[in-house]
Amino acid sequence: MDHKKNKHESDDEEKWVYDSSVDYKGRVPLRASTGAWKASLFIIGVTAMMPLIGGFLADAYLGRFSMVLASSIIYLLGLLLLTMSRIIPGLKPCSTGPCPEPRKLHEIFFFLAMYSISIGTGGHKPALESFGADQFDDDHPEERKKKMSFFNWWSFGLCCGLLLGVTVIVYIQDHVGWAASDIVLTSVMAFTVVIFCIGRPFYRFRKPNGSPLTPMVQVIVAAFVKRNIGYPSGPEGLYEVAKLDRSQGTRLLFHTDKLRFLDKAAIIEDTQNPQTKPNPWRLQTVTKIEELKLLINMIPIWLTTLPFGIVVAQSNTFFIKQSTTLNRKITPNFTIPPASMYALAAVGLIVSIAIYDRALVPLLRKLTRNERHRHPPQDRHRVLITLVDYLSGKLGGKSWFGEDLNSSRLDCFYWLLAGITAVNLCVYGFVARRYCYKNVVRGTTSVGVGDCCDEGKYGVELETLA
Repeated sequence: MDHKKNKHESDDEEKWVYDSSVDYKGRVPLRASTGAWKASLFIIGVTAMMPLIGGFLADAYLGRFSMVLASSIIYLLGLLLLTMSRIIPGLKPCSTGPCPEPRKLHEIFFFLAMYSISIGTGGHKPALESFGADQFDDDHPEERKKKMSFFNWWSFGLCCGLLLGVTVIVYIQDHVGWAASDIVLTSVMAFTVVIFCIGRPFYRFRKPNGSPLTPMVQVIVAAFVKRNIGYPSGPEGLYEVAKLDRSQGTRLLFHTDKLRFLDKAAIIEDTQNPQTKPNPWRLQTVTKIEELKLLINMIPIWLTTLPFGIVVAQSNTFFIKQSTTLNRKITPNFTIPPASMYALAAVGLIVSIAIYDRALVPLLRKLTRNERHRHPPQDRHRVLITLVDYLSGKLGGKSWFGEDLNSSRLDCFYWLLAGITAVNLCVYGFVARRYCYKNVVRGTTSVGVGDCCDEGKYGVELETLA
């Protein structure tokens, strides 16, 4: 009888979720149709897609300044809603004491705040860094060097913000309250929006040029349509706009020999008149083709950032989890919060970026006579953890990860991460060395940006066309 009862309870728990959660109608969730990856994929999709959507809208239609300003205001509104849900009595989860179930009004304000912050981040994150890079002219040697340095100091600023976030803000949350930390964050965000607007007279703006995807598709279609046409004897037989026809802000790029099958999109057919406006689905310029080549050549480098992201993600999980087992007491009245241990990583990044930009880059420029140097990839985790957890338990009899960190084998896991990093660094170095930076046509002289193997090879011919 007890056996049947236990079996019934087990089957019931397998069918329903009894962890105090509810479905969208307030009922006990059905395990088979809710939660787990069915739900997580939607959340991950929103997190991953919002910056892509924001970046696309900024480049194609709104412009980067407008996108940064609009998304910053939305972000600020989200922080205001979050702060209100903590400090206004009628919007708090409960009146007093433990909260068995929060008020519906609190839930509405809280989730509106979360979604607003997510939307704001989606527009703010991809547009702000690009807008900063727009302030430097690639055609000017000194400004080009400053642009390279800008990305280093951009990372430096992010690390400083991270350092303050995991120390000052975490301390306020633990010792004063979450409402106080929300007030501080909202005030800081409001201050940065004001500063950003004050700088408007000094900014350089680039007009949005419509969807960047359309010209790429047009290049592929034009190359495919003319796939059976032979290549011209030299790049002078490829189509490029005349100098007087260049639209504002458009820079012509030199031709390169990589991915030559795309060059067929610029072959002028006998039935086409280069003096009239061509059909973009049949004929594209060398510059548009080279822009697509640059993007394709970035794919291997982008892939090498994925293992790096896996390794970096560990500091947000096991690093902080391990710190909870440490003796973090500095004085009888002060204990370092576990999340503040992440400050060590932030400090390391701040120091290394400063050394890299102010000492290493100038030294390498003198030794190699090359103004551009490869930057390490900037800052996927659950799949790796699941795989290692399964294999270590299956092959070794005991998983490397356990509830008790002292009996876990995180040392083996960190050795695995070190191996992944070493292999990934070698692969990254190989693909980065093969990457060809863009060569910009400026007036009657070429501006060789980087050390492309084809740099300047066809300079004379393309200058004549331009």
